[in-house]
Amino acid sequence: MPHTAFFIMAFSDLNKFILRNETSADIYQKKVNDHTYEDDHHWRWFLEDLDKLGYNQTTTTVECLRALWSDETQANRMLMYRLSALVSEMSGIERLAMIEAIEETGNVVFGLTTPLANMIRHETGTDLRYCGEFHLALESGHAQRQEHAELAKIELTNDVRERCYSNVNKVFAWFEAWTHEALAHVQRT
Repeated sequence: MPHTAFFIMAFSDLNKFILRNETSADIYQKKVNDHTYEDDHHWRWFLEDLDKLGYNQTTTTVECLRALWSDETQANRMLMYRLSALVSEMSGIERLAMIEAIEETGNVVFGLTTPLANMIRHETGTDLRYCGEFHLALESGHAQRQEHAELAKIELTNDVRERCYSNVNKVFAWFEAWTHEALAHVQRT
């Protein structure tokens, strides 16, 4: 968990300061804004889980910062930087497509962490909100509870469709590198 902390903590800023645009009159940007309010505070659950698992007692601040900015966490940091840069040129509809890609990734990740959190709860009585069923239930509500069918009805020009495909493929590739880096870290420890 500490290995992924940079991205997880910065995800709040992605939602608050990068994806959200309160000055836009675009209907799709308003949907993005609504979604960002649901996703901008999950970091608190992450810190809660770290504390419950004892990570708060096992490292110093300097050790933590050294690990977060080490060569072993480049994909973790670059994921956030790349997502932030990608968003800067996107329209509201393109941001919705990116959010869907992130949400689908979240479904996969939390679908894998939830059984582990359930095992920890069964063995120790410790309930993990970020890694467990609580968060997984929220992640299944794509783009602020919008149905895929509703999103599929949105008509796109060919140019916008191609940009959405390209951006979603980038998002998935960056998350893939992030997961491979995290796996390599686990295998080393």
